[in-house]
Order: sequence, then C-alpha cells, then structure tokens
Amino acid sequence: MRKLLQKLFSSFLVRLANKYSSRPDPERIHAALTGLYKDILEQPGKRGQLIRLGDQHRIILFSDQHKGDRSYQDDFALCEDNYLAALSYYDAREFLYCNLGDSEELWENTTLEVIKHNKKTFSAEKNFLDRNAYIKLFGNHDLYWDNDPLAGIMLQRIFGKKIRVYEGVIFKIPAKDQELSLFLTHGHQGDLQSDGNWLSKWFVSTIWGPVQSYLRINPNTPAYDNQLKSEHNQIMYDWTAKQTNLALVTGHTHQPVFNSLTHLERTYTRIDEAKKNGDQALVQKLEAELEAGNISGTTSPRMEYSKNTYFNTGCCCFSDGDITGIELEDGTVRLIEWKKDSSNVPRRIVLEETAIENLLG
Repeated sequence: MRKLLQKLFSSFLVRLANKYSSRPDPERIHAALTGLYKDILEQPGKRGQLIRLGDQHRIILFSDQHKGDRSYQDDFALCEDNYLAALSYYDAREFLYCNLGDSEELWENTTLEVIKHNKKTFSAEKNFLDRNAYIKLFGNHDLYWDNDPLAGIMLQRIFGKKIRVYEGVIFKIPAKDQELSLFLTHGHQGDLQSDGNWLSKWFVSTIWGPVQSYLRINPNTPAYDNQLKSEHNQIMYDWTAKQTNLALVTGHTHQPVFNSLTHLERTYTRIDEAKKNGDQALVQKLEAELEAGNISGTTSPRMEYSKNTYFNTGCCCFSDGDITGIELEDGTVRLIEWKKDSSNVPRRIVLEETAIENLLG
C-alpha cells in the first residue's frame, strides 16, 4: 500500500510542500538582508558577529542538516557518517566551523527527540566549541534557538556550556590590498512562508511531517529540485550584485551555488570551455557525471556572466547521503562535497574553487 501511495502522491505532496514552505519576494528579502547587514555592522554582537580575519584562516561552512529522530522523516540519517567524518577532518586541522542554520529539524521533532538521537553529532560539534571555534546561526526550521525562552537551557544541556545563537556573521577578509565583506546568514529572511510564519510551521509539523514519515519521501534530491529554489537564489544574487566588495553565503534552498551559479550551471559552463579548448577528456568526464545524475541543481533564469558574489552551501541532508559545504582557507574559497567511495568510506571532494580576490567588485 505504501508503494502505491508513493507513486500516486509523492510528486503532488512535494509540490504542495514547496508551495507552503517557500514564497520568496524580492522586495521583502532585499530589505531584510540590508537590515540585518546594517545591524551587524552598527551593533556587532546583537544579531550577529563582526569578525576581521588575517591572511591565514580556515573556516568550514555547513548548513541544513535537519537532524531529526531517526524515523523515516529524518532527512539527516543517511548523511550522518559523512557529516561526522567531515567534522573530524576539519577539527583535526583546526578549522573554525560556522553552522548556517536549520541544523536541527524542530518543526517535525521536539528538542528532546533531537537531542536523544544526535548525541554523536552534537559531541563532534562541541569539539569546535571547546576550541572557541564554533559559530551557530539559526534558520527557519530551528528558529526555536532564537525565540524560545528555554532555548538557552536546552543549548547548555547539549553542549555543556552556554552558547549564543546568531542570525548572521560578517567576515572582513583582506584581499588584493582591499577588504572583502563576506556576509553569512541562513537565507530565509524576508520569506513570509518560512520566516517564522505560523502557517508554514503548522503545515510542516501537522501535515508534511507525518505524511513524509509514512511515504518515506525526501525532497532533497535532483528529481525533486524545482525552479522555486533557483528563483530564491536569483533574488539573493540580485541583492549582492548591487553591493561593492561584498559576497553573500546562505543555505536554505539546499541547492549548492558557487560564484553565483548552481553547480549544475557551472558544469555546463566548464563543458563549453573544455570543448573550446579541445579538452575532450574533460568533456567526457563532466558529461558522464551529468548522465550519472551525480550533479544536483536546476538552472536559474541567468546563465550569462555575472559577478562572483553569491554562494550557497547546499545541504547536509541529500537523499543519497552526500553533503556539501563551503571552505575558506587562506584566501581561497571552495565548494566541497563529502561522499562515500566504493569502499563505503567518506571522502572529501573539491567541486569548485577560486581566490577570494575574485569576489571583489
């Protein structure tokens, strides 16, 4: 019966979930981003941190784990091994870890359920906190950390010490005798259907969660990607294009973006460049990856040249168990993926990289 219902209703329910979980509006989103950025600059420590970096820095950015209760509605369960391997790798190399939000799925689960079933991941995150190298932001699915009076108690229970959860971070990074402002936030700001809106919370917790659990649906896969995600990314890019020497990194859409283009779009661009250069081996390699479905994402309305000002970490809850994130290391920014190899061992893969100075403009 479950398989029959999956075939009949999966596509419809995913479209319905998208309708009630995201409705981006450019004017609202741009105003919200401008307001948050200004507040952090003028009142650092209130809504977000302002941190000046030197030439040497190591930072890993992950978002959207959506840790749950290990039931079939827990999108993070298959990704836990890759996530733990990644955190072990970055902790050993003394990276700063900035979590961009939706780390805990608190629309579909209680905090106690999440704490009970995610002790290993919280312990791995605590290793960064113990080095004073952990920054935690909130998203729309873990808005609880920002607006519930008991949040501080729960966080202290998880990490063994007090921890402040912010809405954003601004890194000031030296680049080519100038300074780049790297603005980090979850990316749900200004979206009424996900920015703490009661209807979206009710839909996810009352309808979507139980249905997803029964039908065993995970929408975070290329088959369920939709234009709405790309539209949201486009709105984010449009805001950054109006700024000077500023780049924005968000999560929220679960769609990896590097230098303002989705990874899928950049792959098409690389294929075109390889064809022009006569690099047939690279063309065959990239086309094979596309055919195998190893590259997720959809194309946005904009494929032509653009400013390299918008990035998206993707997520840590893809249905195949892979996770994606953004690395910052000594003036270089990378889109990375962690996935298991043929021996079932998690491996780090660099998908894209560029110098920080290329983000200026």
